[in-house]
Amino acid sequence: MRKILIILVLLLSSIGLWNYFALQKKVTDIIDSDYRNEGISVFFHFEWLVNPNVIVFDIREVKSDKSPMDVSRVLLQLSEALKDNNYKKVILSFKGRPKFMLEGDFFKKTGMEYGIQNPVYTLRSLPQNVYNLDGTQAFPTWIGGLIGVLGKQMEDLTDFHKQWYINELVSGS
Repeated sequence: MRKILIILVLLLSSIGLWNYFALQKKVTDIIDSDYRNEGISVFFHFEWLVNPNVIVFDIREVKSDKSPMDVSRVLLQLSEALKDNNYKKVILSFKGRPKFMLEGDFFKKTGMEYGIQNPVYTLRSLPQNVYNLDGTQAFPTWIGGLIGVLGKQMEDLTDFHKQWYINELVSGS
């Protein structure tokens, strides 16, 4: 019985260390390296801690002086740090509750374009690449005149952040 317990402890410790060094340390370093990210807390791990094809970006805290753009910046900086990796999807959670997902290819693309692509374009096109957990598109892809499309995309970006975590922060849930 003692041997089994030791093996179990070693196994769980190994899983924790793997998640920490493969993912959590990266997001912690990103938050620590940019003063604008201070006040945002993220738990970043593999799905169920063992599925390396799916990663979970779980917001734990966002201080009241932080904007949705600050949270988006952390996500984009993280995608840049992981641009050489391939994932099937990225789960976007708040306090352990999955809310949305991104396709792994889109996450990789944003990482490869970070610092090259216009950040306003990346942010305004983010919602049309967000999916509900059942795989359906969470926000529409807008077409038409630039000003009208831009306005709708920015409304969707605001709505996305509200549904992801802001509404629960405001309500204190």
